[in-house]
Amino acid sequence: MADRDSFEQTPYELPPGATEIVMVRHGASSPPIEGIPNPLVGGHSNPALAEAGKAQAELVAEGLRHEPISAIFVSTLRRTAETAAPLAAATGIEPVAISELREVFLGDFEGGVYRIKTAEGDPTIKQVFETEAWSAIPNAETFAEFGPRITAGVEEMVRQVGPDKAAVAVLHGAVIGQLCRQATDSRAFAFVHADNGSVSRLIVNPDGRWLLRSFNDISHLRVRAGATG
Repeated sequence: MADRDSFEQTPYELPPGATEIVMVRHGASSPPIEGIPNPLVGGHSNPALAEAGKAQAELVAEGLRHEPISAIFVSTLRRTAETAAPLAAATGIEPVAISELREVFLGDFEGGVYRIKTAEGDPTIKQVFETEAWSAIPNAETFAEFGPRITAGVEEMVRQVGPDKAAVAVLHGAVIGQLCRQATDSRAFAFVHADNGSVSRLIVNPDGRWLLRSFNDISHLRVRAGATG
């Protein structure tokens, strides 16, 4: 028998041997201008943060700076590095870029075209969301390519951080959506609309199982902008 007569609920604690990945969606990026494509890195659109995105990055740092994080990760795209910069300055942790964490490749709609097509109500964008597949865009990445790529990125983060620790990963909207999908075995686009600057928490257990602890926390934000990108 138990040697106590009350069994209070207790706060969540990281399971022994697990790693927590605090997934932050990058701040709002600069809007594309029709006829002037965004710069590309490895074929991927690479805009800087907009002013609203910079403000969101500061609020992310304010919200996370006192958490016991051991590492900060970013993708190879500048909007993640710029979002991570205030937190890196506050904690003294140098961000590490992992190429597998870059955004889903949007094929013919890279360079800012995706956002323009979305604003114009292009039928291909409608098809993307009806079929819940980025590959409805010509030459875009398929889930068969995208899923294993970002899984490898998570595995690399866990390898670098180690057990019983937490890390912040500044990621992209589709990346967060796909990781949440994989953790919950949900339909493809169930988690595709994370807000810029939002925080979602992924637990990677030592047996390899994933737990989505939270999604799209924006309680730390006072600046709202952006639905995709």
